[in-house]
Amino acid sequence: MNETVRLSLHVPEPEVRPGDQPDFSNVKIPKAGSVPRPEVDVAPETIRDLAFSIIRVLNREGEAVGPWAGLLSDEELLAGLKDMMRLRAFDARMLMAQRQGKTSFYMQHLGEEAVSCAFRKALAKGDMNFPTYRQAGLLIADGYPMVDMMNQIFSNEKDPLRGRQLPIMYSSKEHGFFTVSGNLATQFVQAVGWAMASAIKNDTRIAAAWIGDGSTAESDFHSALVFASTYKAPVILNIVNNQWAISTFQGIARGGAGTFAARGLGFGIPSLRVDGNDYLAVHAVARWAAERARRNLGPTLIEYVTYRVGAHSTSDDPSAYRPKTESEVWPLGDPVLRLKKHLIARGCWSVERHAQAESEIMDEVIQAQKEAESHGTLHAGGKPSVRDIFEGVYAEMPTHIRRQRQKAGY
Repeated sequence: MNETVRLSLHVPEPEVRPGDQPDFSNVKIPKAGSVPRPEVDVAPETIRDLAFSIIRVLNREGEAVGPWAGLLSDEELLAGLKDMMRLRAFDARMLMAQRQGKTSFYMQHLGEEAVSCAFRKALAKGDMNFPTYRQAGLLIADGYPMVDMMNQIFSNEKDPLRGRQLPIMYSSKEHGFFTVSGNLATQFVQAVGWAMASAIKNDTRIAAAWIGDGSTAESDFHSALVFASTYKAPVILNIVNNQWAISTFQGIARGGAGTFAARGLGFGIPSLRVDGNDYLAVHAVARWAAERARRNLGPTLIEYVTYRVGAHSTSDDPSAYRPKTESEVWPLGDPVLRLKKHLIARGCWSVERHAQAESEIMDEVIQAQKEAESHGTLHAGGKPSVRDIFEGVYAEMPTHIRRQRQKAGY
């Protein structure tokens, strides 16, 4: 008889620890413009290789090359650059405000600005995003007032959600931003359900689901893939792979095998990986997926390869689990600087104009912050009123409660 081998449990380990030399040699980066752009109605099984490559448009010289390029005008790209700059300035001021004790909590987007800002421009009015923590760029790129965002962060008397959500968990039906859920991954399957409802009603609106690499380990992620593939829901399934979950490396969720995009292949969903720090590539892929959904061709799974430069939140210390200099050697660069370089190369931007725009945008953000800080506290004595409580539970106050309040003189 063969000798019985004792089993042992495998626990994925990161390749580098704090104090080690950062290493991204495992990130295989294809040449910009080398990945083909398939037809929108392509059969998913014929583009399986796109789940293992990375779609890139901007090369090292800042030029837009390849079949995914040429979809945006210079004016649209300049607007996109300013959206990302505005989000970055907003981040800087709100992080400072948290450090000054003006708010309890904040989460930065540093390094990930292109993902949400470029994606939003591929959607239409009425489409609905089901976001996670780091998609505030969806709101900024759609013109949502920064003052309203700050009012919620400060939980003041002008807070649009009346203190019923954490500071960065925004919500705006008008701007297609379903309220952020603190329970990670739940929004992924909700987006599929919303998209299915849109199809059942013969509507024209599509949905976009958002999830981080760490949360793909949740069961909701897999449930969403089942329903999206079975019913061909008009939904874009977005995975933001920023290399780190709250304090664990991506291997815990990925299991050290394949890519996150490859998980869609087993469900027959076209799955693509894109350079998440390339504004042009993100927009092009998002537009491809949106067209597919609108043409009733079903879902698309997109993995955005990017990097979380800052901490997971103001409650997190990334130096405890990753090398301090890791962000400096991230091979896909900075999304703002890359688009800036591209526009300068095209002759429609300059170093001087960029510096001026940075100053103007920061002034705009500071003015918004001053306005938000001028408003008083949400509830007198720190307690919500009866109206606040019931309006938070009911779309309309129940008739018997309204009558009781009228009799009491309210």
